[in-house]
Amino acid sequence: MTTVEEGKVMGEGSVSEALIRPEATKPTPGARLRVWLADEVKAQVLRWRLWAPVAFGGGAACYFALRTEPSLWPLAFGAAAAVAAWLAARRRGLRRRLTWPLMILACLTSGLAAAKIRTERVAAPIAPALPEGVVIEAWVVDVDSPGENGARIVAAPVWIRGLSPEETPVRLRVTVRGEPPRPGEAIRLFAILNPPPAPASPGAYDFGRNAFFEGLGGVAFALGETRRIDLPPAPWRLRLAMAVNGARYALAERIVARLGRRTGGIAAAMTTSHEAWISQADMDVMRESGLAHILSVSGLHMAIVGGFVFFAVRLGVAAWPWLALRVPGKKVAAAAGLTAVGVYLVISGAPPPAERAAITASIAFAAILLDRQAVTMHGLAVAAFAVLAIQPEAIVTPGFQMSFAATAALVALVEIWPKRTREISAPWPIVAVQRFGGWLTAAVAASVVAGLATGPFAMQHFNRTAMYGLLANLATAPVADFVLMPALALGAALEPVGLGGPFLAVAGWGVDLTLAIGGWTAGLPGAVRTVASAPDPVLPVAFLGVLFVCLWQGRLRWLGLPLAAAVLVCPRAPTPDVWIGDGGTNAAFRRQKEAIVVRPGVREFAADLWSRRRGLTLADRPEAGWACDRASCRPELTGAGPVALWWGRRTPDMEQMDALCLAAPVVSVRAVVHALPPSCDGRLVLDGADFARGGAVELWRSGAGGWRAVWTADVRGDRPWARRPNPAVSDSGA
Repeated sequence: MTTVEEGKVMGEGSVSEALIRPEATKPTPGARLRVWLADEVKAQVLRWRLWAPVAFGGGAACYFALRTEPSLWPLAFGAAAAVAAWLAARRRGLRRRLTWPLMILACLTSGLAAAKIRTERVAAPIAPALPEGVVIEAWVVDVDSPGENGARIVAAPVWIRGLSPEETPVRLRVTVRGEPPRPGEAIRLFAILNPPPAPASPGAYDFGRNAFFEGLGGVAFALGETRRIDLPPAPWRLRLAMAVNGARYALAERIVARLGRRTGGIAAAMTTSHEAWISQADMDVMRESGLAHILSVSGLHMAIVGGFVFFAVRLGVAAWPWLALRVPGKKVAAAAGLTAVGVYLVISGAPPPAERAAITASIAFAAILLDRQAVTMHGLAVAAFAVLAIQPEAIVTPGFQMSFAATAALVALVEIWPKRTREISAPWPIVAVQRFGGWLTAAVAASVVAGLATGPFAMQHFNRTAMYGLLANLATAPVADFVLMPALALGAALEPVGLGGPFLAVAGWGVDLTLAIGGWTAGLPGAVRTVASAPDPVLPVAFLGVLFVCLWQGRLRWLGLPLAAAVLVCPRAPTPDVWIGDGGTNAAFRRQKEAIVVRPGVREFAADLWSRRRGLTLADRPEAGWACDRASCRPELTGAGPVALWWGRRTPDMEQMDALCLAAPVVSVRAVVHALPPSCDGRLVLDGADFARGGAVELWRSGAGGWRAVWTADVRGDRPWARRPNPAVSDSGA
């Protein structure tokens, strides 16, 4: 028993005084913060491993960000050492605060090494830019999506005049005249051959890198008609690929024949990835309404087809009592869904987005077969790891970034979504209203969350924001999910035996309704907003912010929001004053918020990419104030433009160079120039040698009338997919 005297002896820390002054026992704000942070960290006990694929992808991204090609052995040795250190730490039972950084380091270095190994494995000859047309004999592997100059095919060349077998690319993308030949045919054509295109401007998306990993070693433009010929039998793998692609193309033709060119073209693209029948007007409508993702076979299509088959089979098993008592209906349905995903992957031609979606869907169905939960963040992490291990280059593609960011956001939404309580003896009208309200709420939430997660990537890569994309996707979601895709899947499956007509007709109604909704939303005022790209380091910051919001459990996750919004809020670099395209064949200059194109209609795709990336609106050069002929165009009036362009293959003479230099402070000449007249003193003159070395260029005005230039080749670096020296540039400028 404590006495008063004992209390006096105990002093200020006594129990009596603690009872008299209870505020002395309250923890300080700093202590409460430490406890809260400790609770946040403890909540991640099962989430730390989710950052392994993030680190692996980060290592692959670091490889692709390098300007020079690294050696394989240092990367492989570093990865092996990091993995060994991590495994040794785990074996010794060290704390997570030590093993987790080692795991991240092991995955980071492994991503670097995997990207390098992948590059070495897919390396193949790249076509040079030949000065004259060449004869090409090849097998038609597939019919590709049309370009701005006509129909295109993917060809496997057997012989190219002027190239040895060791220099011959494995695959070519060829633009042909008229109707494209069918897969499996042997052809001969006379064409202009070039390597895959370099980026349209410094820092823009590298189509050449994408072609390198797809095995496309060059592009060709046919100068005449394509002739069918006889060639020796192709290797069995090529024959198999052509047979599959031929069946896909025949199915696409039958769908178009059933539904008409406009409706059937959309349906064929959603089924077989063939976009040959889609008009540019319809493509623009789908992009401006935010519905273009429907045309590309990706996660949405795999989820709908696989999910439809899964639920249909499970319902069928449950509806047959004898079978339901003897087989596990859920696992049978999962096996059927897995089979449907594999078949759809083959029918679609297995484009990279479809491959990634198939891997993700397959892991979800495999989880059901293994009695695991199908939709979890750990399953998504396994899928991401599998995709990046097979295709490390996917980390720098917009499709991978957007699909996995959206999927991670949706899984995070599922994790926090409140569980619905089941109604007891409620009237069916009330239940129906409640179910519809719940579905509508979930659909709106999913669309908003997915749109927010993919927004940074859409702004950075495509520079277009569909202002009514949420409205269009909400309006088309019931049609696509419950009518269009299931009917299209059934119709495509039954069409080879002639029974797909009724289902394709239903799918056609869904396509027409989707086009109507897209056309209406695309026609609303301010439907599309152009957003300039942020500096390159900003997108990885936004990606990490999105992932932190999705992967972290607890209130601390909201610290990722400012990072996720980095693309939106980060200041943009000053806009270039002049852009000159690859080879010096076209140019554009900035005038307020417009990009004025010197040669309208010529390589307009590259000019459009550059203008959107810089947040400018593309506009044609006015006729007044310019003097143009078949080989050149120069401003006549002061202030008409800062650039004079010579696109003729012949080198201009001294009189022509004098006129160009007197007209503008920047002179671009496609051919090589050896001598300049006095009028070119103080002018920036770029010729064919500069473009062969540097590609496209952006120019900024600097002090004292000078210019600062950034070339595509300098940003692209010395990498295996970079363009080789251009032999077309010679002393004669041929």
